[in-house]
Amino acid sequence: MNVTYITLDGYLEVEKYRYVYFFIMFISYILILSSNTTVVCVIVIHKNLHEPMYIFIAALLVNSMLFSTAVYPKLLIDLLSEKQIITYQLCIFQSFLFYSLSCSEFLLLTAMAYDRYVSICKPLQYPTIMRKAKVSSFLFLAWLVPACHIAVPAIVFAYLKLCSFSLKGIYCNISVNYLFCVASRALSVYGVVALFNISLLPMLFILFTYTRILMVAYRSCGEVRKKAAQTCLPHLLVLINYSCLITYDVVIVRLQSDISKTVRFVMTLQIIMYSPLFNPIMYGFKMKDIYKHLRRLFYHFRGP
Repeated sequence: MNVTYITLDGYLEVEKYRYVYFFIMFISYILILSSNTTVVCVIVIHKNLHEPMYIFIAALLVNSMLFSTAVYPKLLIDLLSEKQIITYQLCIFQSFLFYSLSCSEFLLLTAMAYDRYVSICKPLQYPTIMRKAKVSSFLFLAWLVPACHIAVPAIVFAYLKLCSFSLKGIYCNISVNYLFCVASRALSVYGVVALFNISLLPMLFILFTYTRILMVAYRSCGEVRKKAAQTCLPHLLVLINYSCLITYDVVIVRLQSDISKTVRFVMTLQIIMYSPLFNPIMYGFKMKDIYKHLRRLFYHFRGP
């Protein structure tokens, strides 16, 4: 079986700053794993956090760690290698993980928006609606649906003929499309449909739920407004942050010939570093019950 290699042409003077890049990426990866794991462990350990809202937060943070693990190990290996290359099959698999987990983040945020909608707009029905079985179903579908959508083009890509073997990036994403000799119109249409199903449609649902929450909070007492602000603001900030970063990814691909290598490199680093580090900080400090347990944990390790 012939092995085809793809060159990753997105690095900036790797030879000159090899160990600086490696150190920054390695520290970032360790911080991502440790910060996300800490918050997840706090949620798992404390029974008062075994509620749908916190379960969805834990799932979102696990998703961030999976997303980072799909990118960072290969990135760290490349930074210590003379040539930044990847086999075509592994490139397709990395691209599949990248977009599958990215879309899972949107669906998890959608489940969290629905949970907040029921909690604030239908508080008396909340225990009945948000049962454990429904929460488990939401989590299962949040990972399964994107994986099924992204698997179709990934399988087709594996059989398409390549005319280019240089990818403008430091990891494999939708830029793989530019390697093929002939672009597939059917796949382009499928990509638009998949984008609508697993990104734009959830976004519209999230906007609807938070609009309803704002309307109910505006007409309610101060306690309801305070609850809405405390629990919904972190979700909205995470959603806005992640939406901007994914938009950057699309812009990088579409304008890859029109933007400099430096700008593309910096924007790419933001995608893989900013969100996985932003999420645990946002939920760790802005969610009152999580912050309370984290503070106790830090005081315990600090000692008397």
